[in-house]
Amino acid sequence: MCKSDAKWFLSRVKQTIYRYRMIEKGDTVAAGLSGGKDSVALLYILDLFRRHSPVSFHLKAVHVHMGWDIDLEPLARFAAQMAVPLHVEKTPIARIVFESRKEKNPCALCANLRRGALHRAALALGAGKVALGHHLDDAVQTFFLNLIYTGQMGTFKPNTYLDRAGLHLIRPLIQIPEQTLSALARRESLPVLRNPCPVSGETKRREMAGLVEELVSRYPDLREKCRAALLNGPFWQ
Repeated sequence: MCKSDAKWFLSRVKQTIYRYRMIEKGDTVAAGLSGGKDSVALLYILDLFRRHSPVSFHLKAVHVHMGWDIDLEPLARFAAQMAVPLHVEKTPIARIVFESRKEKNPCALCANLRRGALHRAALALGAGKVALGHHLDDAVQTFFLNLIYTGQMGTFKPNTYLDRAGLHLIRPLIQIPEQTLSALARRESLPVLRNPCPVSGETKRREMAGLVEELVSRYPDLREKCRAALLNGPFWQ
């Protein structure tokens, strides 16, 4: 990734934030920091935005600790380098999902528990907005998941208000392809942690990622066409 690439992706993130009014003056934003490449790229990019934007806001990071035995020191150093407070929300989610409940299809329950823990932590930190690292590929994969498995057309929105939680979920990277985030993580040596989940890589989302890659091999501009369709269609309005 060259310098012009960096300017390109930051410009697109700024466009996304302003278009969907994701971050405004005085906001406190809690960024989910799982340790995966998308989440560390999100925090890195939000810090860039904070330093190159007239919008003054407070940025915090939240790691939902699932109960796995992992070293969080790289994430702590990473956040400290950017002067971003890091809150670790300790939970027994891994034990609940894999030992107590012994779910055959654990992803849905795990996602619900993680989401609840993240929202509780954000509210406790005084944040009104939670930033997630979902990117363009995630949006396209979700569209195909909904279409194939539920018979519905749709994907998640860039900015969603949760009435019950009183929080906005924002996705500043939603117009950025996954490969751009991967290149950024390599170039900047971002501290990407290994996913300890025993079912990592065996999900329906992984299946959809393979389908999208197969389609892109035949239609190279598919991602950009999907991005344009989402921007101009009803799903991101």
